[in-house]
Amino acid sequence: MACETQTINSKVGANIMHSVFTVAFFGHRYVDNVLEIESLLEEQIRKLINEKEYVEFLVGRNGDFDRCVSSVVFRMRKKYKNDNSALILVLPYPTAEYLNNKEFFHDYYTDVEISHSAYAAHPKSAIQIRNREMVDRSELVICCVEKKYGGAWQTVKYAKEQGKLIINIMPFE
Repeated sequence: MACETQTINSKVGANIMHSVFTVAFFGHRYVDNVLEIESLLEEQIRKLINEKEYVEFLVGRNGDFDRCVSSVVFRMRKKYKNDNSALILVLPYPTAEYLNNKEFFHDYYTDVEISHSAYAAHPKSAIQIRNREMVDRSELVICCVEKKYGGAWQTVKYAKEQGKLIINIMPFE
């Protein structure tokens, strides 16, 4: 599947001369244990920022886990170093939240991308199409999947089929 996205905001140089390691994040829409999840994410993100030459963190904005990831990556980039990583929001289509708050999004995220394939698809399938594109771009998938159903679980199943390295910070019940 061709991965085609449009970069809306780019603070990353067009010709990055680094070895880029890409990480995608997926999790359930609702999470109960935010503090525990943040602690587990901090450990993984700190390790990536310190060990990799350049890291692209791909995240959506469809639930508690996505917002938790964005917050932790944002903080870790400030705390350790932000010149070797990018926090990239990948949207399936331009949401009302994005359209009404572009300045905030452009300040918070390094890049905002809209998936052309997802945008052109039926809204009910757009998030899953975007998720698969994120998996296809990534070397590593970090997830918080506790149930063997739903969109996050389907995406992790797809990542396994693609042979991606997967870290599930909250294993199945």
